[in-house]
Amino acid sequence: MKKLSFFNKFVFVINLITGLLLLLACMVPYSTSASFSFLSLGVPLLVILNIVFFIYWLTKGKYILWFSIVILIIGYVSLGSFVQFKLDKDSIDDNQLKVMTYNAFGFGGYGSSNSSKASKKIANFIETENPDIISFQEYSQRINRTEVKDDYPYQYVNGGYSSNENRVIQAIYSKYPIINEGVLEFPESANHAIYADIALESDTVRVYNLHLESLNIRPGMVKRERSDRLFKRLRNSFAKQHEQALIFRKNAENCSYAKIVCVDLNNTQFSSAYRIIKGNMNDSFAEEGTGYGKTIYFWRFPFRIDFILADLELEVLSHKNYNIGLSDHEPVMASFKLSSKE
Repeated sequence: MKKLSFFNKFVFVINLITGLLLLLACMVPYSTSASFSFLSLGVPLLVILNIVFFIYWLTKGKYILWFSIVILIIGYVSLGSFVQFKLDKDSIDDNQLKVMTYNAFGFGGYGSSNSSKASKKIANFIETENPDIISFQEYSQRINRTEVKDDYPYQYVNGGYSSNENRVIQAIYSKYPIINEGVLEFPESANHAIYADIALESDTVRVYNLHLESLNIRPGMVKRERSDRLFKRLRNSFAKQHEQALIFRKNAENCSYAKIVCVDLNNTQFSSAYRIIKGNMNDSFAEEGTGYGKTIYFWRFPFRIDFILADLELEVLSHKNYNIGLSDHEPVMASFKLSSKE
């Protein structure tokens, strides 16, 4: 340190801070503290910054680069990679079970998309991709979607709420018979989870549709809202996500069927909620995805907060991310094959 210039000492202090923050982020999935959960949102940025510092010290020929190397190795071992380099599999065999998850934003369009045409465009998209099962978050019963319903004779929509309850509606559409269904209520939340037991040709799977607590934050709020109130509100949201994940896990452990979980996590794969929900299941993106896997932009930064998870006996054959721009979220589809089927 004595041989470093004043500028390089300053750079190292910033390097030290970002490195320690990444180490703290490695603890978030295993922590019950909602205050640390903010770091789960910043993991990709912290990794990129530490890579930049490593390159900087490498060009300077300084041994300090080992600090960034060690931090990055610990981060990779603890959190895994947020980028996949597998080849994208565009073709999906018709004999595979294709499952899609999509927060459709009420089918009303988003951003520059025309709300009067968004529902029809979503229907056309679903018809083209032809999933066997679809989990919709932020479903709306006010829009007529007979062009979608006709292709899915089996549907479970938990829409039995009055207008003043302000509850988020979810739905599961299936080409296969639904033989059982249920709701997991989340305390003091507009969100909840639903599930449907679906009879395939020779097997039965339980499909969960989870929509965890929203952070309810927009870029303008940071400027308008006092920082202490904003922090408290976000911390409360993270705490609720953790509680909701535990509610799901308790129900899932009592289910004897193979499980597929479609979830709008409203958080990243570096959170405690993700770790609890995933358990020992496979993440379709981690198994067969490619690239970054972005499903939403927040402050113009891409995040992967929509997931399809599956029990180990369900072989993940493919994963696909879409970019159709008809909701604030993008749809995700994965295909599976039971390991017992050859």
